[in-house]
Amino acid sequence: MFPLSRNFLKFAAAGALVALTAATTPASADDMMQNLGPVGPQEPILITVGGKHIIAFYAPSNGNCGVQVVTWNADDASAITAVSSHVSIHRGETASFDTGENKSLTLRCADYGETLAIVDTGK
Repeated sequence: MFPLSRNFLKFAAAGALVALTAATTPASADDMMQNLGPVGPQEPILITVGGKHIIAFYAPSNGNCGVQVVTWNADDASAITAVSSHVSIHRGETASFDTGENKSLTLRCADYGETLAIVDTGK
């Protein structure tokens, strides 16, 4: 059996990173990657709602979710219009964030604050 050299392992890791990046890159610069969740602590939910890009993530806090939400205009490439909100969502409950375009994003904190997920309010 041949031992793998360190250089080979470095190249393999770099190749895997390039392949993963290429697989998750949006089709154009105006598109934002999507991650609709559910997500664990410090993992981002990435979504576009109406004309707003939204990033939401949380940290567990006594079984609840300390949620940080950042929104900005989808046509603002430098995110100058970004607005940040912080809210604590109690376990098993939801909170809604309006985009100002008669659209909103509703997030649910799972029981014991294990995950954060988007709630489909259209159903």
